[in-house]
Amino acid sequence: MGINRLLRPTAATRALALTAGLLAALTAPAAEVPLTEARRGPLGGALSLEAHVEALRQATVAAQLGGNVLALLVKAGDRVKAGQALARIDERDAQAGVQRSEAGLVQAEAEARNARMALERTRELRTQGFISQAAVDSAETQFKATQAGVQQAQAARSQAALARGFAAVVAPFDGVVLATHVEAGDLAAPGRAIATLYAPGALRAVTQVPLSQAALARGAAQAEVELANGQRVKPLRQTELASADPVSQTVEWRLDLPPAALPGLLPGQAARVRFSGGALPAGAGAQALRLPASAVLRRGELTAVYVAQGQGFALRAVRLGAERAGAEVEVLAGLQPGEQVAVDALKAGLADARPASPARPASPASLASPANPARPAR
Repeated sequence: MGINRLLRPTAATRALALTAGLLAALTAPAAEVPLTEARRGPLGGALSLEAHVEALRQATVAAQLGGNVLALLVKAGDRVKAGQALARIDERDAQAGVQRSEAGLVQAEAEARNARMALERTRELRTQGFISQAAVDSAETQFKATQAGVQQAQAARSQAALARGFAAVVAPFDGVVLATHVEAGDLAAPGRAIATLYAPGALRAVTQVPLSQAALARGAAQAEVELANGQRVKPLRQTELASADPVSQTVEWRLDLPPAALPGLLPGQAARVRFSGGALPAGAGAQALRLPASAVLRRGELTAVYVAQGQGFALRAVRLGAERAGAEVEVLAGLQPGEQVAVDALKAGLADARPASPARPASPASLASPANPARPAR
């Protein structure tokens, strides 16, 4: 018992051990992460850009009649046929409009009949010499006015019947419901979206090519689309739009996907477009920032790097360009030349990571090599 009492840790010994552990943690050296300098170099002969999948045929069906939504008949993911009802809108007001127009048509037809009989009597009196020709002309004018009133009432009835038909919102083509935008009980108004449909039989990949690399994309020998599941396909056709975005300074490219790649593919999924086998025209002089592939952090749709700031790192989103065999990437936006970036993005994300000594400026010859992870100065 005496020996066990001596071996049993006391509160003082536990506190001493905890203090020693904290001191060891505080005095432990922080993890130093080597840096590399972002420097400009010539663009490579390949171009890899982020893209997304979209449908060639997509439509947002909107209400053309005001009223409460009585029923929403579809949900996202449903397949529909052309003419199938998507939603029903309260049509009582439209039905009242039809009744008003029908009553107006009956009134206009009665006035036209009365004007026709008056014209016939006036002509008979004129042949007998009891009235002047001016009275006949006035009767004829009145009859023509009532005929125009009948036509106007007929058009109003057709318009009211057409508006009543808008109470049933129908699919314009065979497709899949991508999203619904109302629920039963919501108030519909002309122009308010009801549902979005797309035709699943034709999809394409869409990417934005920076103007600085447009010549490389045009001169590429082949284009390839890498889907989210890793499948790589060659597009059936590719189209470059004839205008550039004034804000992002990019040109949109659309690459139609083959039918074999469509099963399981949905609009909005991420993809990558790779242009390869081309070269920049002589004298183009296009430049881009170059970094090792290990310096880029990828988390879903996020691509970012850790930029050295003081004794720590700041995560900054970047937009990438071409990649070559996973060794080096081109940064199109998000960095400035000369900024110091962590070579190992995973290590730089640790809580105790701190920048090593600044990287020495890389030589032009090293920038032209496939990989250039700059070493920190010793």
